[in-house]
Amino acid sequence: MSIQDILDTQTFLGISVGQLLLIISVAVVAFIFERVVTRYLRRFARHAHLSLSASNNIILVFRILILFGSAAFMTRAGGLATEWFLAFSALGGAALGFASSQTIGNFVAGLFLLAARPFKVGDYIRVGTVEGIVQEITINYTRILTIGSNVVSIINLQVLQRDITSFQDESQGSDGLCCYTFEIGFDHSVSTDKIAAIFDKVFELHMQTLPKKPRYMLLRSGSFERVYMVYLYVKDPREVFVLRPQIAEEVFRRWDAERAKGHA
Repeated sequence: MSIQDILDTQTFLGISVGQLLLIISVAVVAFIFERVVTRYLRRFARHAHLSLSASNNIILVFRILILFGSAAFMTRAGGLATEWFLAFSALGGAALGFASSQTIGNFVAGLFLLAARPFKVGDYIRVGTVEGIVQEITINYTRILTIGSNVVSIINLQVLQRDITSFQDESQGSDGLCCYTFEIGFDHSVSTDKIAAIFDKVFELHMQTLPKKPRYMLLRSGSFERVYMVYLYVKDPREVFVLRPQIAEEVFRRWDAERAKGHA
């Protein structure tokens, strides 16, 4: 008896060992193929200057096609019987029944994010306390690049449960600008007029590199401090990582100089 005959006669859950090995081989090949082609698509997207959102969508569609294509090939090449599919469906139904509500909810949340699109890849957003540029949106996770060059992966269920702030400028004529806002607080040792002059001078320093002049407004004032909201407009959200600390540092440097004059 040949090895092939042995593989065909030995069965596991109604499937011959030969069919089972074929199914495992297809799964392994599909996984390797998905990894290789995903890397190629990422390089192609960079060379073709595709947007991050378009690149993410292409890769996501490709992964779904690989999944269904592999399942179809296993069905046809493996010669799986109808009874096996019924057993597999029952097993899958039981698995889903015993699965945690968080797992199922996360999957549904991922589908909702992809359909509703409250933000897209490349947007600068804040999800709860996590702030940065959206790098990837998958069925399971949303990955965000923070100012510290760290990528934070948040499960999609938590994304929907938290407050989402998108800094995309939706005003008329914004032309896809990102309007990033941050707060700066001062005590009352420097007058309002001098603070206004500090903001104007600092903003003028960056006007040649910015598409739109930043602006500010008094957000709140208390007994100990005044807090201003700064509106920073950029075309590339990555510029926020550089400009925010630069502007804040320059504002406080000039503010300290004014305080020193007042104490002299």
